[in-house]
Parts: sequence; C-alpha cells; structure tokens
Amino acid sequence: MLPRGHILLGFAFSLILYLVFPQISIICLFLVFLSSFLIDFDHYMVVVYKTQNLSLLNAFQYYKKQEIQVRKDLKKGIRKKYDFQIFHTVEFHLLVLLLSFFWEGFLCIFLGMLFHSITDFIYMYHEDVLYQREFFFLRWFYRKLDKTSKTLCA
Repeated sequence: MLPRGHILLGFAFSLILYLVFPQISIICLFLVFLSSFLIDFDHYMVVVYKTQNLSLLNAFQYYKKQEIQVRKDLKKGIRKKYDFQIFHTVEFHLLVLLLSFFWEGFLCIFLGMLFHSITDFIYMYHEDVLYQREFFFLRWFYRKLDKTSKTLCA
C-alpha cells in the first residue's frame, strides 16, 4: 500500500479512536496517526542502504520497479521474499509494546503500528503477495546466518 493510503487510513483510524474514546489525549492521537504511516521509514532505509541514494523520489521509483518485478514473478509462478523491513516485524512491535510499560506514548505508537500492519496484511492478502514479507526478525536472522555459514563452508 502506498504511503498516501496509510496516511488516509491512519487519519480515519485516529478520528475513530477519538470518537470512541473522547478522553484520549491529542498527543496520543497524534502519535497513533504518525506511527500509522511513519513505520514505513524502514522501506526508505532499505533503499538508501541498497542504492546509496537519499532521494525520496528514488525510493518511490525503487518500489515501483519492485512492484513490476513482483507481478512478472507472480505470472511465472515465482514467489520469493523481497526486502526485509525491520519495523514491520512482530519482534519490533513487541519491543514497542514492552516500552509502553515505561512511557504510555509507546502504547499509542504501538496502536498506530499495529493498525498499519493490519492494513498491510489485508492489502497483501488481497493482492496475493503475503509471501514476500518476512514477519519475524529471528527467522530472517537465522536464514541470513544459515546462508552465511553455507557460503563459508563451501
């Protein structure tokens, strides 16, 4: 889903939270809204790392090309994982939830991130591309470790 969609849905979600829980603070609503789309900063970090280019436009072009490649791969029956986004992992979500025991603002951030991840999941399921994201940091790490050890042993 494009950032525009996450921004609009995040705004709607924040508004609904306010209507359902009018006692919620404006700061919390703001944190929910911001985290509902800023979680995608990890996508930008991946592009900067891979291309050594800080341009936001370059990041959008990178993912547009990747989306085209995903469609081509799907037509050929190829289903593979693409770039790893650390902020989208279950472990990162749990870390933010754990931090909420020390500052309640993290609970608001967690709610925004969780909403974002749910909308991503629905979108990816609908587009039949759920397979391309790694949802667990530890599984990604072990796969990287396994590839590295096989390369060293070969």
